[in-house]
Amino acid sequence: MNKIKILAINPGSTSTKIAVYHNDKSIFLKTIRHNNTDLERFENISDQFEFRKDVILKELEHAEIKIERLNAIVGRGGLVRPVEGGVYEVNARMIEDLKQGYMGEHASNLGGLIADHIAKTIEGARAFIANPVVVDEMQDVARISGHPEIERISIFHALNQKAIAHQFAKSRDAKYEDLNLIVAHLGGGITVGAHYRGEVIDVNNGLDGSGPFSPERAGTLPSGQLVRMCYSGKYTYNEMKRMLTGKGGLMAYFGTNSAYDIELRARDGDEKAKFIQDAMAYQIGKAIGEMATVLYGEVHGILITGGVANNKVLISYIRNMVGFIAPVFVYPGEDEMLALAMNGLLVLRGELELKEY
Repeated sequence: MNKIKILAINPGSTSTKIAVYHNDKSIFLKTIRHNNTDLERFENISDQFEFRKDVILKELEHAEIKIERLNAIVGRGGLVRPVEGGVYEVNARMIEDLKQGYMGEHASNLGGLIADHIAKTIEGARAFIANPVVVDEMQDVARISGHPEIERISIFHALNQKAIAHQFAKSRDAKYEDLNLIVAHLGGGITVGAHYRGEVIDVNNGLDGSGPFSPERAGTLPSGQLVRMCYSGKYTYNEMKRMLTGKGGLMAYFGTNSAYDIELRARDGDEKAKFIQDAMAYQIGKAIGEMATVLYGEVHGILITGGVANNKVLISYIRNMVGFIAPVFVYPGEDEMLALAMNGLLVLRGELELKEY
């Protein structure tokens, strides 16, 4: 195939991002916003399938994108069963797990489902997912929590972390599989991974478990105090869950999950904003130091990415903490749509192994 055409689909909680690529060149990019009225009528996320699929198809039609010419559709992976990193073709088992929410309900579960549906309407087209958030390459010793009824699990920004690690390796004319890297994704959630020769052997659970606090997640909390809060009678189960994910971190301190707003407040002299921003940077630096020990100090680079990486003051704080470990490289923002498309492109070109779910 001289010109490979790929549709990337990334459903989020209140939006759906879609992009069309000709080889590695973007020809169409759109973020579809969904208002609460549209989504509140669906009891479960899986019930949104028809609504989101139809909206995507309408947007493509409006943009005069001929879907019958697509070679592949790559969806955001979702909460499938734990898998090693890579690209997976959507199959019956995956569809069942995405529908049931095997590892939980999340809008990203719709990515593979919609990709599969569209691909089946196009002769010769294929549906993939790439590096879902449940990529699990953790070494066994990292799974131990301290109590046999609780095991540490791998849920992190695998798509962006792996994409940035590959990008760094390419810029150094090296192979990702030959490097030891620490990658910190700073977004609504924050995850810091130890990448040992192509595998993420340790990483914090950025969804609801551990690591630095973030714009909307509480991160690791003192367990004794957390247990007392749970049994205080003041909060319901759902309220406690939201306190950890959605209403934790900056949201809990300031009532906003906008790291940019807090950055501006700190810049304008708001002492509390500056102090809490420094505390977030401090915890990120600690997490990077922790992952350096996982790699026994042999670190070729510390890569910082995600939307919050645009904050130069925060980055400077982290750099001052961890610069002695290894050189720090900053990749502000994220390009998950390109990462999805490139994974599909490399598979179709035969440059990347396709894995079976």
